[in-house]
Amino acid sequence: MREPLHRTVAAELRRRIRSGAIAVGHPLPSEADLCQEFAASRGPVRQALAALRDEGLIGGGQGRRAVVLDAVPTQPFESFLSFTTRAEITGHVPGQRLQEIALRRPDPAVAAALQVEPDALVVQLLRLRLLDGRPAMLERMTYTESVGRPLLDADLDAGSIYALLTERGVDLASARHTFDAVTADTTDAGLLDVPEGAPLLRERRLTTDSQGVPIEWSDDRYRPDVATVTVTNTRSTRTAML
Repeated sequence: MREPLHRTVAAELRRRIRSGAIAVGHPLPSEADLCQEFAASRGPVRQALAALRDEGLIGGGQGRRAVVLDAVPTQPFESFLSFTTRAEITGHVPGQRLQEIALRRPDPAVAAALQVEPDALVVQLLRLRLLDGRPAMLERMTYTESVGRPLLDADLDAGSIYALLTERGVDLASARHTFDAVTADTTDAGLLDVPEGAPLLRERRLTTDSQGVPIEWSDDRYRPDVATVTVTNTRSTRTAML
């Protein structure tokens, strides 16, 4: 099946931005020029530009030429998507390398987050994530035993764990994300190819099912040169009741 035209246009513009062919601060071609280049109507071109705006790559609009704001792929804060899906929709090739997986007892903080007894067994894994073949993020993921045990026999280098769990009927309903900055420890430095002590963007995520029962606790550490976080806030208007 042929890819929708707006995705083709967006992917090509992302490629130009990431490669520096269109530098930060420089304008994109006009809508008219893009329509001519891609043999497209204004609809698909505007859809493509809207996608890039949502990703934080470009700004402008309402009659003004779009300007490149950033060349770093963003991770939408409000999305509950896997790393694999986020990479694909922003025009990157995702990859992964499982470093270890084991059934073990969690440390007290993780046990508390997952609301399990300290001597309960959980499934823990360490996995390196790649963007276009480059180290991008290191996952330290812990699953309750009932959810994570099937992962022990799965090919976790094949793609998204979330997709695998969803296919198995796991109820992934919501997630709470906490972001901060940490310095790279020895493991981070070796796998992410950064100096020990280098700053990393950390996301701690608690995933629950539709009943609010914790399923997963994850400590993900990103190289800041290949990932950012975008938060969009919308102010709602309320009518005062007198």
